[in-house]
Amino acid sequence: MKISSNRFYKKLLKEPFTYVTGAVLLGVFATAHLAVFSKGWGVTSAFADWGAWLYQLVGGNVDNWAYFSSEKAQKTLSSGFMNDGGSIRNLGIILGALLATLFASEFKLKKIRSMKQVFAAILGGLLMGYGARLANGCNIGALFTSISSLSLSGWIFWVFLFIGALIGGKLLAKFFM
Repeated sequence: MKISSNRFYKKLLKEPFTYVTGAVLLGVFATAHLAVFSKGWGVTSAFADWGAWLYQLVGGNVDNWAYFSSEKAQKTLSSGFMNDGGSIRNLGIILGALLATLFASEFKLKKIRSMKQVFAAILGGLLMGYGARLANGCNIGALFTSISSLSLSGWIFWVFLFIGALIGGKLLAKFFM
């Protein structure tokens, strides 16, 4: 029997989950994270640490930067990548997404259509990362974790996320499609 015809393979790895299944899984994992680590799930803080580690690798010093001046931040930076839970979780998300794509036979390299597309992707990624750090979190930490904790800041984040998505979608359609 071929694995591609196995109904469990099709259900778990080939077909997309329903929105309800995704919401339930997100809720279960977020609750488990809160129970194990006693803090909400976040993604972008580790990216700031990654940037600091890379900067230190080329001889830079972040000790006097406000974000890295606290004792907790200094401990995170001195303990290294493999001892940082946020970095390990992010690495797991990246590798898990790759494995899911490979198992579903959906991985494909696409031809770059134009340098305009490359510019839009780089600019969009940089703006999203910068915005996430300004907002003190991304859609995981500042939206899902805040809303599930009944924080008003999560709902305010949602309103501006929605407005930004509308504006971004219009700009994308006008200039890059």
